[in-house]
Amino acid sequence: MAMGGIAEVVDREVDRVICNVLDPSTKATAKRKIVLTLTFNPDETRSRLDMDVQAKSTLAPVAPLKTDLCITKGRGGELLMAEMLPQVPGQIDMDGDEAPEPAMARVGRMTY
Repeated sequence: MAMGGIAEVVDREVDRVICNVLDPSTKATAKRKIVLTLTFNPDETRSRLDMDVQAKSTLAPVAPLKTDLCITKGRGGELLMAEMLPQVPGQIDMDGDEAPEPAMARVGRMTY
């Protein structure tokens, strides 16, 4: 029906589902779903129908990213949030790479 259009709509949603299954940031075993809705709208004489087709997929959400933060003070007494890293900044790891500085964000306007 719809000169192959229905198959195209379903194929597009199947592609979305497969991409979501292969996305490593989603839960591998989460269920995904495709719902195909066919809506028929007859005319007054009942001799003709309009049909709307819609495919809707339900995908697995992206898993939340997690990090560890600590609250510290800057030199001026301002509050800072710093990401905790596994190594001391500037330290050389086993591969010869230097550990980066942690990401920091100023929080609030109060000083302590």
